[in-house]
Amino acid sequence: MDTSYPREDYLPMTSRKQDTSPTVITSDPPPRDHLIWSIFNTIYMNLCCCGLVALAYSVKARDQKVAGDIETARRFSSKARCYNILAMVLSLLLPLVFIALVITGVIHLTKLAQESMDFFNYKIFASDDDRK
Repeated sequence: MDTSYPREDYLPMTSRKQDTSPTVITSDPPPRDHLIWSIFNTIYMNLCCCGLVALAYSVKARDQKVAGDIETARRFSSKARCYNILAMVLSLLLPLVFIALVITGVIHLTKLAQESMDFFNYKIFASDDDRK
């Protein structure tokens, strides 16, 4: 008879049991849903409804992330990011183009007005010289 203490057969079951389940560590972070960016684009810069489309894809990405479908969430997140970028570019580019057109239009109109004044001044002075 073995009298060594503690005896292995009297140990609790949990202390003898080793954890055999594999631990899975993923290095990929969960996909971002870009929801705040989409809300900002929807409210402030909703040109051609790109911000609204980005918001829809952001909500879909968040729903899929909560449901556990990471690949679909990544796909929707990528589309939301693309539409957000498109909305930002269009919203920043359109006012710049408008400002450039206004500036070139003003420059063109001032040149046209100056040429018109020169034309009328030339005719008036030419007719004054003919009478003298």
